Amino acid sequence: MYKKVTVIGGGIAGMEIAGQLAFQGLEVTLLEKSNRLGGHVANWNHLFPDLEPANKIVSKLKFSIQDNVEILYSAEIHKLQQTNRNFSITLTDGQNIFADAIVIATGFDLFNASKKEEYGYGVYNNVITSAELEEIFNSGKPLKTDKGITPQRLAFIHCVGSRDEKAGNAYCSKICCITGIKQAIEVKKANPGAEIYCFYMDLRMYDRFFEDTYFEAQAKYGIHFIRGRLSEANENKDGMLILKAEDTLTGKPIKMQVDMMVLLVGFVSSKGTREIASKFELQLENDNFLKTADQHLNTGLTNREGIFIAGTCSGPKSVAETISHARSTALIVTDYLKKINNLAEINSEL
Repeated sequence: MYKKVTVIGGGIAGMEIAGQLAFQGLEVTLLEKSNRLGGHVANWNHLFPDLEPANKIVSKLKFSIQDNVEILYSAEIHKLQQTNRNFSITLTDGQNIFADAIVIATGFDLFNASKKEEYGYGVYNNVITSAELEEIFNSGKPLKTDKGITPQRLAFIHCVGSRDEKAGNAYCSKICCITGIKQAIEVKKANPGAEIYCFYMDLRMYDRFFEDTYFEAQAKYGIHFIRGRLSEANENKDGMLILKAEDTLTGKPIKMQVDMMVLLVGFVSSKGTREIASKFELQLENDNFLKTADQHLNTGLTNREGIFIAGTCSGPKSVAETISHARSTALIVTDYLKKINNLAEINSEL
């Protein structure tokens, strides 16, 4: 009876598909390389566009798998072996995991903002990333500069590491625009007197309620949007950041002084995804995300029979898209196992 599934990655995609498969009566083992579940979402405070607490989503997913999924933490994969339709995954601690199907849900990494040297990340104390800002929100502590002062003027810089051929990432990361707008609103709520500027290339409000959030940011919270890419940032002797950019709508150069700058870093293919692709002989796209069978009907399939994909290891997705993709892949996995079980029964009768 073919019914054992191993899910690699304990983020929201991995938890969702593990829960869905276990609900279908399959034996599911979830491998997570860290010591906790939730992936990047576990580090987030509130989710766009409705500001639902991120821990609420993670807790619901954990609850769905706590009694019927075997979870192995600190699980590092050494190699994969296959005999016919049976897989054996050897972990670095020597443990062997047997599976009839494997789901890759290794997620994404965030772009390393220090690669954009002109923005001063890692050089100037008051240049932070969107992920670091979210950690501050999550801590419950007020936002402060390195001198302990509440910032009165902030700049959010869109498309850091995305839509940038020099950075090696020509694609759009999809969620950076709405993330920046959500965070700008949260900063404004905490400090109504702050001046907030968003520097963008193009605002891509692709989902249903994102445009509403964008209009609300302007009309209700007075957040300023400047169409123009930042060329460089410097720090003066007082620790203030001096930004140089061009307003591409007016064609005029801009020089602005701010207390803090937030870099909206995009998605990149995770190190874990690339390592799994090498060990499992899976194909990658030019952007290093996992290649799916096609872009329409079979986005959960890889080039290898019995190995499937769920979530952002195949490209940038929102939380809602990630959950939906995991659910659709779960259907593909159960259908696959039913088919090979039927084949086994037919062969046994011959």
